[in-house]
Amino acid sequence: MTSTQGKLLLASPRLADPNFSRTVVLMIQHNAEGALGLILNRPLEITVRQACEQSLGEDCEVDEFLHQGGPCEGPLMVVHGNELEKDADVIPGVFFTTERAKIEALLKQQIALARYFVGYAGWSAGQLEAEMEIESWIIADAAPDFIFQGQPDLWTKLMRGRILQRWVDPSRIPDDPSVN
Repeated sequence: MTSTQGKLLLASPRLADPNFSRTVVLMIQHNAEGALGLILNRPLEITVRQACEQSLGEDCEVDEFLHQGGPCEGPLMVVHGNELEKDADVIPGVFFTTERAKIEALLKQQIALARYFVGYAGWSAGQLEAEMEIESWIIADAAPDFIFQGQPDLWTKLMRGRILQRWVDPSRIPDDPSVN
């Protein structure tokens, strides 16, 4: 088994599950026991501030949109850039936490590199590997820009890049297409 932890999974057009249509999933964990990821490109229509006020009755200064991390229910989860508040490493400089005290600290700090999720994408042992064998997912490298910048067309941008790399050598594309 090759772990996809710290990678992005791009939903293949072959993937029939509507929960994952045109999604980009950041893989948080992937081992022999299963896998956990968060959908990066499914913002909800509620901000973290509004959610805190409604569910906790507390003020919060984080005005970013809350994201639907996947179809599985779970606690509030945060992908962020503060190493002091981490539960796990995702990629260098990007961390993950679900611990309430750490999330409360992140909410108070208003750090720029943070994305908040409700729900997650989960796979049992061997399930993700089986989906990858039938080409339901395309693996891509993760980068902080993909994780923290709100890009509603992230799937399209990443898929175009993957398709071009598969058929065209990017080093041979001229800066000025008119000289082609």
